[in-house]
Amino acid sequence: MDETRPGSAPDDASADPVADAVDDAVLDGNAVGGMLGTLFAAEMTAVPGKCAQCGTMSAVGSLRAYVRAPGTVLRCPACGGVVIRVVETAEATYVDARGAAYLRFGRG
Repeated sequence: MDETRPGSAPDDASADPVADAVDDAVLDGNAVGGMLGTLFAAEMTAVPGKCAQCGTMSAVGSLRAYVRAPGTVLRCPACGGVVIRVVETAEATYVDARGAAYLRFGRG
């Protein structure tokens, strides 16, 4: 299987620095588990959910977390679609989960 990016040769020393920087900035959803746990008063990393774009079931901890922005963006590990966005301001915290068909919180 060829692991090179489109448009680059396998030994290309001038790989895309922007793509490399983005790849280095991506964490898994466990990185934002504490913040989400505070918002939802629950352990969030094990909470399963379904991606609204592709239907993949994933635990929040397995989502790809982008944290070097004005907010936090959690993306589906299968399709890359945005599942959850969180922005914290001085006045409020905004959570946009419209990219999740659902998140399932167990009882007890």
